[in-house]
Amino acid sequence: MNDEFKLNCPVPIGDHATVQLAHGGGGRMMKNLIEGLFLPAFGAGQLAAEAANPAPPHDAAVLPVAGGTGLASGTRLAFTTDSFVVNPLFFPGGDIGELAVYGTVNDLAMAGAKPAWLSAGFILEEGFSLDSLRRIVESMAAAARAAGVRIVTGDTKVVDRGKADGVFINTSGIGWVPEGVEISPERVQPGDVILLSGDLGRHGMAVMSVREGLRFESDLESDCAPLAGLVEAMLAAGTAEVHCLRDLTRGGLAAALNEIASDARVGVEIDESAVPVTEPVASACELLGLDPLYVANEGRLVAFVSPASADRVLAAMHAHPAAITPARIGVVTSSHAGLVELCGPFGPGRILDLLSGEQMPRIC
Repeated sequence: MNDEFKLNCPVPIGDHATVQLAHGGGGRMMKNLIEGLFLPAFGAGQLAAEAANPAPPHDAAVLPVAGGTGLASGTRLAFTTDSFVVNPLFFPGGDIGELAVYGTVNDLAMAGAKPAWLSAGFILEEGFSLDSLRRIVESMAAAARAAGVRIVTGDTKVVDRGKADGVFINTSGIGWVPEGVEISPERVQPGDVILLSGDLGRHGMAVMSVREGLRFESDLESDCAPLAGLVEAMLAAGTAEVHCLRDLTRGGLAAALNEIASDARVGVEIDESAVPVTEPVASACELLGLDPLYVANEGRLVAFVSPASADRVLAAMHAHPAAITPARIGVVTSSHAGLVELCGPFGPGRILDLLSGEQMPRIC
């Protein structure tokens, strides 16, 4: 492949006067919105702005604690926030409450942090069922216990009937980053091995099956699960050698790989045959015209690990219940920087680009 090869689209994908669904889909339009509007206004955070070389955006901000706080010198906190608008609110394998806890816990874990505290903010629509709200809140409480975190603060707002869609939830999270843990896209380098924690597409297809009223021979259930314990096991197997982690939510595996390839200025080569996809998910994707590599997950991660530690980290993944059929799926290369190449059984295949539109709105 020519290292100078660039993808071009004849249709302007960022020239919109109004917000589009695709601006929240995890693809190119969301990337353009963040880089073109939010980052210029807010920066990458004051701490990053003060650095000579600001770190690329990650799933959570890692913040050194200033002196005089009473905390030990060198203590680092991870801080993240996420909002949840999934439709339907209840789906096979989970609900919006469970999703709101695990989604934020997993973002903290992707920075190598040990999640500790969450906030919970609710926007409720007038007329929403209190029985449904109670079910969601109880699910959140159970998920917090399972993830080992406490919900310590929150807020509730109610809007007029018809001005929302039942309930929207925002959660923010804080965790501790252990000494020696440095997880960031900028640490990814050529030669790194790419590991995947399990099969793809369960969450997205479980939600879509309910939304579209589809029934399949095998029931589809979301993979919604906390990943902090899995990350802890992986780091125990090779702390300094785990360079980057990313959970595979909106945009799926394809979006995560493209983001990291772009931020790290490296190329990524993926063995298509090594990527696990179950038959029910593959069949559902084929029926709906979707590519499982772009379908959202809520309990899967991708890891970039040094080749010397890849076998140990993969063994740790196999031993942990949160990793389902983990696999070595690819490698980082110095060629075609910023691009992800999907290789088939007969050699180089296709470029796995970011989606320009929205294939699965309100999936989380």
